[in-house]
Amino acid sequence: MTDTTLWVPVALSTSIEPGTSAGTKIDGAEYVVWRDDGGKAHVWEDRCPHRGMRLSFGFVRGDQIACLYHGWRYDSAGQCRLIPAHPDLDVPKTIKVPTFAVAEAGGLIWTAMSPDKDHTTMPDLPEDLLSVRSLYVDAPLDLCRDHLAEASPPDMEPAELTTLSPLCLQRTAAGSMLVIAFQPLTPDRTALHILVSASADNQTRARLATWATGLRFALEHSFARVA
Repeated sequence: MTDTTLWVPVALSTSIEPGTSAGTKIDGAEYVVWRDDGGKAHVWEDRCPHRGMRLSFGFVRGDQIACLYHGWRYDSAGQCRLIPAHPDLDVPKTIKVPTFAVAEAGGLIWTAMSPDKDHTTMPDLPEDLLSVRSLYVDAPLDLCRDHLAEASPPDMEPAELTTLSPLCLQRTAAGSMLVIAFQPLTPDRTALHILVSASADNQTRARLATWATGLRFALEHSFARVA
């Protein structure tokens, strides 16, 4: 299980537009990542307290998110504010969705599971990193991390490796920076959120996206051999 004090990357910032939501996982637990109309990101448990419907299937209205099933609406603190079937009801304070710490840095949305706010330091990343892609790999975190600690794209050989956190690696070469942030989805599945320095042109980003496709095959092939 992932250390709950760690900041965990859950999405590329560009992948969650204002007024949208998406479901994700950390260690098998389900979360909703959503952005209100004002642009603020939120990470919650992906479950409506009413009937257990995933909130990631719902819709965002202003700074609230509503469940698709019966329209129960929750404010940015997770508190239920409206039950459409009983519009005049003073909604009990106990109807609330568990929420988690969230921050945006280096082109990524991060969350930390620890409830006491005793979180580790956020990885020190430039704010102008460009998204390449998020890669979903059927291989465990340790295998992915160990492989990426030894391998880098052909355009970045040789490259200096820096471990920014247990879930974030950085490679630099010839003035370019590649960042790979690891999200442990389940024990055997990992998301790799890949970004590159703002100086990279479109051709470089396209080559990195192609490299990432081959990387997924290599990682899954390695896992299949040891599984």
